[in-house]
Amino acid sequence: MDFLDKTLRLPFSNRSVSLKYALIHGAYWLLITGFFIYEKKYLIQKANLPYFVACVTGRIGLLIGIAYLNLQYFLPNYLLKKRYVAYFTVVILSVIGYLLIQSLFDYYLYGYVVGPLRDSRLPGSLSYNFFSTLWYLGLMLALKLSMDWYEQQRIIQKITVEKLHAEVDFLRAQINPHFLFNILNNLYALTLKKSELAPDVVLKLSDMMEYMLYDSTGERVLLEKEVSYLKNYFELEQLRSSGGSRITLHVTDAFNGQKIAPLLLLPLVENASKHGLSIHSENGWLRVNIGLHQSTLTVIVENAKPPESSSKNKGGIGLGNLRKRLELLYPLRHKLELEDKKDSFLAKLVIEL
Repeated sequence: MDFLDKTLRLPFSNRSVSLKYALIHGAYWLLITGFFIYEKKYLIQKANLPYFVACVTGRIGLLIGIAYLNLQYFLPNYLLKKRYVAYFTVVILSVIGYLLIQSLFDYYLYGYVVGPLRDSRLPGSLSYNFFSTLWYLGLMLALKLSMDWYEQQRIIQKITVEKLHAEVDFLRAQINPHFLFNILNNLYALTLKKSELAPDVVLKLSDMMEYMLYDSTGERVLLEKEVSYLKNYFELEQLRSSGGSRITLHVTDAFNGQKIAPLLLLPLVENASKHGLSIHSENGWLRVNIGLHQSTLTVIVENAKPPESSSKNKGGIGLGNLRKRLELLYPLRHKLELEDKKDSFLAKLVIEL
């Protein structure tokens, strides 16, 4: 917890406020008190120090009393409950009470102690105190509303971030069973062929699962590890698919320690693999190019287009999941282009890491 978020119990109340709230309000009243001290300093010479102290502390004390009576009692019990007539009635009554006390004191001070430095008649004192009171109460109300608005925005932002993380975690969690389903199908195909490569597949599968279970749990992983994971995936695909299939993975440029959201590229490659290889593996092909220029990652995936009759097949999370994760993780920092060609399907993803 932030130090300024620590709570303090209000005197004569069961409510608590944050330390930040108390400091802001304290600073406000210190400024008001400083202004009155500067404005009334002539009283030290014209009257004496006790009258000066009584004038400043009396006015500030009355203002504080009315301000917090309004903030802590009138607002929650009347205004926020839409009892507008009652609210304005009690506010006016409290202001009238302040005016009577302060104006009588001013009338006595300027009429009999200091002398008529200004209009010391009661109507003049009432008018001066009325408008000055409304001014300071308005400032106090504006301060409270500003603080409440800021706190609401902070809470909304926190909820938005938490929701974003929860949605990203949910989308990423969908990948795990989907991936395992595809790899187990690959392993099953190899066992049907009684391939001697099955143990190697199990080892690669173990490495990939380790990446998924441990390395990919953070918000970001090294791009180098993500690409290494894809290389293992491609090797498994090459082992599973027939010799007629052509699978190429071309990686250019060094990764320079750049990081990326984990398992972000897998749905793009899996989708191309499913349509370009799995459906018609004899004539299928798949090409992937991954390049990094400064902090811009470009991934181009192109696969053979399946026959029209095979276009309706069981889909996975695929591109829908990818689009959602990109919108959440890289808002306004990514571009995903899909091109449906005559004999192939091309996807181009550009991300500002």
